[in-house]
Amino acid sequence: MKILVATQKPFSAAAVAGIQEIVTAAGHTFALLEKYPGQDELMAAAADADALIIRSDKVTAEVLDAAKSLKIVVRAGAGFDNVDLAAATAHGVVVMNTPGQNSNAVAELAIAMMIYMARTQFTPATGSEIMGKQLGIQAFGNVGRLVGKKAEALGMRVMAIDPFIPAEKISEAGAVPAASLEELYSSCDYVSIHIPATPQTIGSIGYELVSKMPKGAVLVNTARKEVINEEGLAKALRERPDLKYITDVAPDSYAAMQEEFGLRVFATPKKMGAQTAEANMNAGLAAARQIVDYFATGNTRFQVNK
Repeated sequence: MKILVATQKPFSAAAVAGIQEIVTAAGHTFALLEKYPGQDELMAAAADADALIIRSDKVTAEVLDAAKSLKIVVRAGAGFDNVDLAAATAHGVVVMNTPGQNSNAVAELAIAMMIYMARTQFTPATGSEIMGKQLGIQAFGNVGRLVGKKAEALGMRVMAIDPFIPAEKISEAGAVPAASLEELYSSCDYVSIHIPATPQTIGSIGYELVSKMPKGAVLVNTARKEVINEEGLAKALRERPDLKYITDVAPDSYAAMQEEFGLRVFATPKKMGAQTAEANMNAGLAAARQIVDYFATGNTRFQVNK
């Protein structure tokens, strides 16, 4: 089988070498496409691939049409909204993610972002400490739980909500379960978002929630920009000059928000939650192992389409 690694934002050289070793040791052919300029190059490279490993690369219906031999796509990371799942299912292509492999990297970034905003983006202005503050975690999966543990170690109080995790499980993990999103946002000095972009969550965080946050609160987004209602967020920031927003995926209106809100808004130059050497290696090798296992045994444990 031909296994293609296609990444506009490449894995580290060590991760690529590790992926190649796993693929070739299992008797498969390894192929690499990095820093490609557009979808045409991806479609050409994938035309004879049996498997595809990607990062934030977009696997559209057009890519799937071109990849006649494709059997499996693995997204090296947790989010998979860059893959057209319905089209993949229609083409008989299994899609998987690699949950948990990037979790610590994202959790550390979320904590760093809180400190960065607490210290007024490291300008000479007097900042504040996060110890003693209350942190709300929206979605208490792999990343959310790690954020909670790290926040507790820094002296923060933790509240969390997750529609798929019972309140007693949240309590067992050391967080106070919130009864509603409104309670979470109105009770917490920091809210860290870890929800996926789905039809139910896209645009779900806006004025109604953000405006309920306590004085001086900070909203932290290491999830997806699509979950934020930018117009509603801007309205809340405009009405509440004490509120702040930090994200590792720039809003569409970032330039205008920076101009209007200054140090109260910050976005990293690119999405960087998984941009550590460790996460890079973990996710890449996990993707390779899942593909090899799929071809050997048919294991679809991490399949995200049906």
